[in-house]
Amino acid sequence: MSIIIATSRLKVYEGFASICEYAGMSVEWSDRLWGELSLDKALYDEFVYYLCNHTFLDEMKISGYSLSDLYVWQMDKYNLIREIGKNPVSCNKETMVMNAFMTMAEMKKNPDVYVKRIESGRGNDIKFDV
Repeated sequence: MSIIIATSRLKVYEGFASICEYAGMSVEWSDRLWGELSLDKALYDEFVYYLCNHTFLDEMKISGYSLSDLYVWQMDKYNLIREIGKNPVSCNKETMVMNAFMTMAEMKKNPDVYVKRIESGRGNDIKFDV
């Protein structure tokens, strides 16, 4: 019996682990996200694109939200928690990226909960006359 190893998947995992380490994610958190990526081809493909291009592919959407949308939402939450108006140099952007991937994985399971969280954020209660 011979064993076939997909070296491209190993390279993706190495890149994934490197980003998670740089982002300060725990091993448990990283393992959980890797499991989600491994089981979801669309999300995995989005991650591979991010790994190669350092930008989002944004083909995957849930309830109209893409990874870019979730990244911006993560940034807004970060800024709100720290009571700052913009993201400073100290903000680890890779942490926000990985959180966006985890949010997308969780959102796929329960979109209504995440749509409510996203849309109940600050500024969404303001109405403008057009």
